[in-house]
Amino acid sequence: VQLNLTGGEPLVREDLEALIARARALNLYTNLITGGIPLTQERLARFRDLGLDNVQLSIQDVQPAESDRIAGLRSFDRKLEVARWAKALDFPLTINTVLHRENLDRVAGVITLAEELAADRLELANTQYLGWALLNRQALLPSREQLDRAREVAAAARERLKGKMEVLFVLP
Repeated sequence: VQLNLTGGEPLVREDLEALIARARALNLYTNLITGGIPLTQERLARFRDLGLDNVQLSIQDVQPAESDRIAGLRSFDRKLEVARWAKALDFPLTINTVLHRENLDRVAGVITLAEELAADRLELANTQYLGWALLNRQALLPSREQLDRAREVAAAARERLKGKMEVLFVLP
């Protein structure tokens, strides 16, 4: 019933438009899960015209320098621009931030950023320890106290934003 276009980075696919059009022809709900970097506003508008239903944008941290460091390139400002394009084109917008030891204490700031971007949904996704993350678990694993504080902040935001923005806190 749905097609999640994810990756790596799905925007590098030359057949992405064809996949979106075919999904619409099959009446599938389509969700683009992206870092947004290679996207243009024109291509995003084309996706909308072809039937894309939702945009989910990954933002690594609320602090620009840290977000850029984690992403491996200067990208924070571009991600904010992509989020604004999505809202201007009337897409439902999900912001996704993968949480770990280095950014977990900034959950409140991530929530504020999602509100400023008029996100419809915020996914606070604790790191899932598979592959690269498993190999780097010592550096990524937060303390129990960090996890508990972040969970409390997310729960308060979920209650405060009920009916305005869905806030999900994905457990590790």
